[in-house]
Amino acid sequence: MADLILVIDEGTTSTRAMLFRPDGTCLATRAAQLTQHYPEPGRVEHDAAEIWDKTLSVTRAVIDEAGGAEKIAAIGITNQRETVVFWDRETGEPLAPAIVWQDRRTAATCRALKKAGHESVVQAKTGLLLDPYFSGSKIGWAMAHWPAVKAAGARLAVGTVESWLVWKLTGGLHITDATNASRTALMAIGSGQWDDGLIDLFAVPRAALPEIVDCAGQFGTTTLFGSPIPICGIAGDQQAATIGQSCLAVGETKATFGTGAFVLSQAGPTPPTSRHRLLSTIVWQLGGRRSYALEGSVFVAGSLIKWLRDEVGLIGTAAETEALARSVPDNGGVYLVPALSGLGAPWWEPDARGAISGLSFSTGKAHIVRAALEAMAHQAHDLKTAFAADGVDWASVRIDGGMVANDWMAQDMADILDVSVERPKFAETTALGAAMLAGIGCGLFSDLAEASVMRGAVETFEPMMPPETREARLAGWKVAVESAIA
Repeated sequence: MADLILVIDEGTTSTRAMLFRPDGTCLATRAAQLTQHYPEPGRVEHDAAEIWDKTLSVTRAVIDEAGGAEKIAAIGITNQRETVVFWDRETGEPLAPAIVWQDRRTAATCRALKKAGHESVVQAKTGLLLDPYFSGSKIGWAMAHWPAVKAAGARLAVGTVESWLVWKLTGGLHITDATNASRTALMAIGSGQWDDGLIDLFAVPRAALPEIVDCAGQFGTTTLFGSPIPICGIAGDQQAATIGQSCLAVGETKATFGTGAFVLSQAGPTPPTSRHRLLSTIVWQLGGRRSYALEGSVFVAGSLIKWLRDEVGLIGTAAETEALARSVPDNGGVYLVPALSGLGAPWWEPDARGAISGLSFSTGKAHIVRAALEAMAHQAHDLKTAFAADGVDWASVRIDGGMVANDWMAQDMADILDVSVERPKFAETTALGAAMLAGIGCGLFSDLAEASVMRGAVETFEPMMPPETREARLAGWKVAVESAIA
């Protein structure tokens, strides 16, 4: 009997295929780097054809390693959220570049809509704010500025990355799951359906949008790898990580440090309302019933380390950062505000730009690198303060993502947040969450509680920093952020 679960984890900088047993053991993984295109300042694009080609390649490699498609019970898909793909229904080929979630080209549009008084309605319907981060304004921009997209008419299909992958895998099924749909600013999160008023606000062609479905179920079949394999689980990456961290009870919180950093706190069956610039989002939909989370989104996390390596040349590898941070007793008064694509929650300042302050002749490379790592805990503390003000303080935090392999950073997070920080031994919880959903969809598990067996062992970091040191760090950070915004 086929009992292996194949996960496609399509992220911002890479696409991966991973093979899981139902007990959570990862048997194989293959990854391919994706090219990020920066045509102008503030603009970030992907080639959707490259996403598909590389996804197909790594998926085929993992299926071969499994011994063939007949060994695979189901496919789960998780993806970078908010990134939008435009393609031709007849040819199945992209019509334009994919606009990435980090892209800020619609900042002026969002400011104008905010000035016209639309943000309160958008927040009430979607749980989101008016920001270029979300997909709706990106789609409207493409319709206005890319002739090939507008001219496609009835042939136009628009979707986030999981929609694109499902279309290509199945040969024409056009769906999106509720978690990804909740990030477009086009769906009313209370009803779980596209909203005509929001579609009109952003000038989006409704006919081009996919059907909204659950996160687990039978969503079509791919025959590209020989024997048919059903697609049974779909969720945006941050929701998948929340599931992979088994944040099933109200108040349980996870923080993912990947390209960006995203904190979600389980809120239960009622959409939470934030008065402190946080987001309300769907964390999963099963059997037509939705569960919600309060979310704080930080735009720059691991991408800051990549920038220090690839653009600035300050480090040779990301792994060097831990030793460099440990090589100096403190940050030497240096603060790095990583607003390379604006500031996300709780600031929501799309025009803010990155800044390094406190430099002197005594500043060395290690101080700057340490300040970059410290910025992760500082940004998380800003979010913790906002969550607490909304009545959802964190008793502990479950961390994951590529950055948290750094023990120094994990301990710094516990110290600055002043709570226990829990790190799973298997840190790829985004893929794990997609596997759990696919397991439910194909009948290997009855529900998320049963699927949680896949999570495995964890290790804990406890706060050890003296209160006066913590307070001094946070005071310096507050000045640095306010300066960057000004």
